[in-house]
Amino acid sequence: MTNIKTGQRYQQCFANLASKQQGAFIPFVMIGDPHKQQSIEIIKTLIDNGADALELGIPFSDPSADGLTIQMAAKRALNAKINTDVCIDILTEIRAYAPDIPIGLLLYANLVFARGIDKFYNDMKNAGVDSVLIADVPMRESKRFEQAALAHDIAPIFIAPPNADEDTLKKVAAHGQGYTYVLSRAGVTGTEVKANMPGKELIATLDGYHAPEPVLGFGISSPEQVKEAIDSGAKGAISGSAVVNIIANNIDDEQQMLASLATFIQSMKAAS
Repeated sequence: MTNIKTGQRYQQCFANLASKQQGAFIPFVMIGDPHKQQSIEIIKTLIDNGADALELGIPFSDPSADGLTIQMAAKRALNAKINTDVCIDILTEIRAYAPDIPIGLLLYANLVFARGIDKFYNDMKNAGVDSVLIADVPMRESKRFEQAALAHDIAPIFIAPPNADEDTLKKVAAHGQGYTYVLSRAGVTGTEVKANMPGKELIATLDGYHAPEPVLGFGISSPEQVKEAIDSGAKGAISGSAVVNIIANNIDDEQQMLASLATFIQSMKAAS
């Protein structure tokens, strides 16, 4: 694989979008949902219809930051015998399909521990992963993950919560690479509680600390919310549960599922 330095694909992506006066639209899906082959077709459909980057999950039995929609996606994947090895196979195929798109993982610490921290990051680098966000590791416990990530040219991603104090935001800015995951609201993932647009002050504070590009997530399910996110100063928006709901609602009709995903991704990208 070509040696891609830490955050390089994100930097190129955001630079290209800035030249077109666009923000990034980043869909999230669970790798392997509902099974391996269909998951590959789903992710390719996201790419083909305008996703600027990908945020992908590795199925886990106790996803504490996720609402019911994402939990059920993980359960479908686990029932289909999807494990980290299968996820690596899928990631490798997706990287070969789309060499330039940034690929990020959002997952949980036990998945990293189970493989061994250094081996996990090494394997993910070889599969073409650009960034890793570990949802259940607070900043104060993140040093060994951050060190392993950087040793393998993977960008560590950190969360900027809506009620973060100045010290937290400074650390998020100093230690994150690739982009900054800005939470639109507290709680877990899901469209049941809509996103709140963060004050421009939060984005400005992150900018002041030279944080990586702020991207808004949690509760984003419509083009109007994508536009609001970009207007608030965010450089992109992540939508997960709304995308996964389309998969869940068309689980027995793959062609309808892919067609609905294509329409949704196009509409969200058009608002960015």
